[in-house]
Amino acid sequence: MQDFTITHKTQDYTQTASIALVNRFMRGVYLWMTIGLAFTAGAAYYAAHSPTILNAVFGNRAVFWGLIIVELVMVISLSAAIQKMSSGMASALFLIYSLLNGVTLSVILVIYTQSDITLAFVITAGMFGAMTLYGLTTKRDLTSWGSFLRMGIIGLLIALVANLFIGGTTMQLTISGVAVVLFTLLTAYDTQKLRVLGENAPHDDPTALRRGTVLGALTLYLDFINLFLHILRILAAARR
Repeated sequence: MQDFTITHKTQDYTQTASIALVNRFMRGVYLWMTIGLAFTAGAAYYAAHSPTILNAVFGNRAVFWGLIIVELVMVISLSAAIQKMSSGMASALFLIYSLLNGVTLSVILVIYTQSDITLAFVITAGMFGAMTLYGLTTKRDLTSWGSFLRMGIIGLLIALVANLFIGGTTMQLTISGVAVVLFTLLTAYDTQKLRVLGENAPHDDPTALRRGTVLGALTLYLDFINLFLHILRILAAARR
């Protein structure tokens, strides 16, 4: 009986320690994500109130698309080669990307009303918070969602490209509606993946742990931004 009690207590201690490590990892992820969103919001606000920047970025297609390409390269670089970077380099690239993304997103502060932007942010924060909490706490394995979500994102990208040539409010609203569903589910899916990553993260290696939290922050940052943009488009269309 004594042996069983000792074993039981050991298992409880191990489980508690594992939860503590995961919580530590996820706190780092959410911290970096919040910092990234703050950088984006700050850059967007500054750029939106600077005629020089607006004219330079949106008055010249080469500059605008050049920034988009640079952002894509940075995301791909962080995702594919982060293990070869120092933690400082990974953090710097993430923050630079957040700033550049803020500049390219500054146009929404010009196009949309403040009330739509605020409401879209509140709704996004609520939906994101609920789904990331679900991803953290659910005992259901969400791995099976992976194929569906990947196919959905590919289909969404194809639809977005087609919409550039076809146009139309109805098609745009349909795309945004599908995107909201996809990125809502993706938030829970990515959070669970990060939870598993946190369980297996090298907590005795601060550099590797920092890289992991930055990559996790980038993942959830992208989910949040995409969810926000599509909710904003739906709200703006509904008010017309």
